[in-house]
Amino acid sequence: MKELQVQLAWNRLLAIVEEQAQVLMRTAFSTVVREAGDLSAGVFDVNGEMLAQAVTGTPGHVNSMAEAVKKFLAKYPIPKLEPGDVLLTNDPWDGTGHLNDFTVVTPVFLSYEIIGFFASTSHIADVGGRGFGPDANDLFEEGLRVPISYLLEKGKPNETLMELIKANVRDPLVAEGDLYSLIACNEAGSVELLEMLDDLDLRDLEELGKVILHRSKNAMRAEIERLGHNDVQYEMVIDGYEEPALIRCRMVIDQGFVELDFSGSSSASPKGINVPFPYTVAYASFGVRCLIGNEIPNNSGSLSLIRVSAPESSLLNAKFPRAVSARHSIGQMLPDVVIGCLHQVMPDKVPCEGASCIWNPVFMNGIEGKTDNGRNYRFIINPIFNGGTGARPFKDGMSTTAFPSGVRTTSTEVNEATSPLIFWKKEFRPNSGGKGRFRGGLGQTIEISHRYGSDFVMSKMFDRIIHPARGRDGGDAGEPGRVAYVSPEGEVTELLGKGRDVIPAGCRLVMDTPGGGGLEPSESRSKAMLQLDRVNGLVDD
Repeated sequence: MKELQVQLAWNRLLAIVEEQAQVLMRTAFSTVVREAGDLSAGVFDVNGEMLAQAVTGTPGHVNSMAEAVKKFLAKYPIPKLEPGDVLLTNDPWDGTGHLNDFTVVTPVFLSYEIIGFFASTSHIADVGGRGFGPDANDLFEEGLRVPISYLLEKGKPNETLMELIKANVRDPLVAEGDLYSLIACNEAGSVELLEMLDDLDLRDLEELGKVILHRSKNAMRAEIERLGHNDVQYEMVIDGYEEPALIRCRMVIDQGFVELDFSGSSSASPKGINVPFPYTVAYASFGVRCLIGNEIPNNSGSLSLIRVSAPESSLLNAKFPRAVSARHSIGQMLPDVVIGCLHQVMPDKVPCEGASCIWNPVFMNGIEGKTDNGRNYRFIINPIFNGGTGARPFKDGMSTTAFPSGVRTTSTEVNEATSPLIFWKKEFRPNSGGKGRFRGGLGQTIEISHRYGSDFVMSKMFDRIIHPARGRDGGDAGEPGRVAYVSPEGEVTELLGKGRDVIPAGCRLVMDTPGGGGLEPSESRSKAMLQLDRVNGLVDD
């Protein structure tokens, strides 16, 4: 291929996958997808290798989806697929780590030959079972598991599968709508890809795909080799479920590869915080990509030089049928651990530990579930809240920012419009960022009650309540998170960070998300920056 043709095709591919993601957001029924971008989208060659991904989305979806398409093709090889076929799964080990994420794969045909695939993933708020949360004892309690199956066959919907899904979830309209939105976004990508091939006089993606993957891999290898040989370790203790969990990583950088070994990490949990290996690979790889070759395309070429291992049946390599619904509460901590290793390799480029795990409670109607006129009010929402990131070299941490997930906060207006809850407060939490020459990012305080004074159920998957984000080089740790409810009489009841609770009728829920760690001693912070913090209300001392 000519160089100009390669560049034009690459730019078009990036535009196509981003439009694919935007179609998914515009058509999704689930608020967490439509408003927060809890999704992934990408284009793949005929071998199931990811060529390009949308910027919109979360690394847990994107990087695990990068391997998922090959698993689809292992069950449904190209000779078995026909125009109009669309495949689906939410199997945690074949997809993105838990049952709430549905991955849809669509082959692209040109003259009756498959030239590539589009894949997309979105988070569906409810898949039955106990509901999204950490309390299940095994996968069978967590909801409906769909093996790799036809969603459409020759363009005809799999009505039996659709009816089965709708019969097992709490909000069947949303579940059905989200599945059709996944079909639509892949179809949009397919149409635009065929237009691109026609415009550039290409018959397939084979040669272009080889160029993209080869260049990405070589560029990534060059970045890795610049670091020389390194053998470093880092570990971090986090809250876990009923007891603390240890994440330990050994990083070896050698011969153009980055190897991450999580031996020594905690064993699998009896509850739903276990992490299937694809999700471990996804977030561990993301930690590397944040700092090594971060301007190189994230695709199967660049990702192939990152090798991840974890002992079988450990917390980070949970096996079927372990409960895995809240796998993100552990998995989203992995970049902090990987970045802790990289601090020893590139110390002037690495941020401190942050809140990391998103605070994404599930709210649903309680036992009473009544409105002001006595009717039963059934609802389920999954809003997103974030804590602060760690201080960065030469900069403060970012407040209430979704790192590493990239999932945006859902707006208060949308949360109130889709539930009977009132959000009384949502504001920065002063002093929550760890003190230092460069301050950690701030968390936030959220206060919620039921509009009609009823009780409501809350499923929590929070971390950094017991073990806060640590500072570095003399900087202070960030403030830990907190969750509690306050009775009308002012009595405070503290809650654990994980598990299902009922917020009693008339009470107000209070959540304080964690702050990020500070960098270097606070005595070295400039007077001007301290004064600015006070003026902006970020500190009150």
